[in-house]
Amino acid sequence: MGHEQYPDGLSWSDELTSETLVEMLQRSVDLYRQRTAIEFLGTEITFERLGVEVERCARGLQDLGVGKGDRVGILLGNAPYAVILFYAVLRAGGVVVNLNPLYAVKELDELVEDCGAKLVVTLDLTQLTEKAIPMVEKGLVEKVVICPVVSFLPRPTNWIYRILKHSEIAHLPDPPGCVRYDDIVRDEGALEEYECDPEEEIAVLQYTGGTTGVPKGAMLTHANLVANAQQVSRWYGEMGTEGERILGMLPLFHVFAMTCVMNVAVSTGSTMILMPRFELKKLLRTIHQSRPTMFPAVPAIYNAIINEPTVTRYDLSSIQFCISGGAPLPVEVHKQFEEISGCKLVEGYGLSETSPVVTCNPLQGGNRVGSVGVPVVQTRVELRSLEDRDQLADPGQRGEIALAGPQVMKGYWQREEETANSLRDGWFFTGDVGVIDDDGFLFIVDRIKDMIIVNGYNVYPRNIEEALYTHPSVAEVIVLGIPDEKRGEIPKAFIQTVDGKDIEIEGLRLFLEGHLSPIEMPRAFEFRSELPKTTIGKPSKKDLRDEIEGAGS
Repeated sequence: MGHEQYPDGLSWSDELTSETLVEMLQRSVDLYRQRTAIEFLGTEITFERLGVEVERCARGLQDLGVGKGDRVGILLGNAPYAVILFYAVLRAGGVVVNLNPLYAVKELDELVEDCGAKLVVTLDLTQLTEKAIPMVEKGLVEKVVICPVVSFLPRPTNWIYRILKHSEIAHLPDPPGCVRYDDIVRDEGALEEYECDPEEEIAVLQYTGGTTGVPKGAMLTHANLVANAQQVSRWYGEMGTEGERILGMLPLFHVFAMTCVMNVAVSTGSTMILMPRFELKKLLRTIHQSRPTMFPAVPAIYNAIINEPTVTRYDLSSIQFCISGGAPLPVEVHKQFEEISGCKLVEGYGLSETSPVVTCNPLQGGNRVGSVGVPVVQTRVELRSLEDRDQLADPGQRGEIALAGPQVMKGYWQREEETANSLRDGWFFTGDVGVIDDDGFLFIVDRIKDMIIVNGYNVYPRNIEEALYTHPSVAEVIVLGIPDEKRGEIPKAFIQTVDGKDIEIEGLRLFLEGHLSPIEMPRAFEFRSELPKTTIGKPSKKDLRDEIEGAGS
């Protein structure tokens, strides 16, 4: 499927190296010792220093009782600690559990209890320690490791931060069950070594499924994640002689950034430029000053850039290529971002269960706008009948996307029924609906659960959203199905306009008549100053649906 569209010099059957993530890091430390691995707010950390920090931290974690297979929750934003702790947990023999710092206490407690974490690591910020420290009192974890936020800030930035952010820093005595990061990295003794089969040993529990119910921990092995880092980096082609400069604005606890920023950078000897959070003006200044060559992001970020009135003041020319994921990339956003930046923007497709990347548009020609591309190395994609998963969909027809490849998870943590329903005979069933064109390019139509049934006909929200994005005054949009006595369901569009501009509804309907069939035409519109977002910045249908259902209850 689509193999003839591959970048020059790359073949679908190319061999992938099977190794652990720890071995991947050590190889880069040996090869690229003096290269910068991490840039963070003026601080530069070489691969050599990264390797030393990981070893010392791993020894400290073992002293705290972390051993083979023990789960460790990482409750961190984008900072050097997030990279160090990720690899240190694995070096100590443990399993990383990525935790979203924005989650509420109840959500975090449920995830930590579900995975049976031994420890949680977090920053000494009040908003995080207030969530993490009570986990010890509740008996959810044995200890909490607290990292000083200013340690990796250069002078005088660290002093300025202490003064300006004094109220945000947790000034803790020594709470029971809490250990300071600086204390666990003091001992440089020998590490206990463990045998690790990369094909079998779990490296990461990546929680997913929040859009469809209770989150489930996707069990990603070392081999899954190493394979996906190779699949992505080879898709980009030859890296520069000094590696690439990858802008890490997306949160590393999200699977997209974990692979396409952190693991790709480590595996190729490239520099990750970490930003603590998304702030548009700071993002543009960082691109202007730090000169990244790669910029993985979600459509909402590219959309924000093209709608920023001052964007022409910033030099974006260092960016050579971008990969968009996490949500559908509207055609107009794609076109306008390439015009503004001069870079090559391609859309890919992936899931937490697939480490995550499974398809991507070629960077060297052949980019099919509106498509998520063709399968990456050693990845197979099929469309199965929406009525019977055991049957292939008819040629040219919509079907459920099924995937097979070295990046597909081992299963869901302690969820045998969900695992059996999603994994069959080596194939992972995504719940997404797609079509494949004659050249082998995959197009995502929608999620099965998001389909709107109007008078018995399937209506796909993405079609409506794509049409609305072509209107010059529409910044972001979510289309949901809402109950209707006559038709069963009707599509409703929730719209955030550019700069809060008013749009006349009848004029909008006239505009859409040339893009949508009568059955697809939204029967209701609602204009909002802002739409709810996920942690990586994409419009959140789940949060909007929960809000609407809550208001109606």
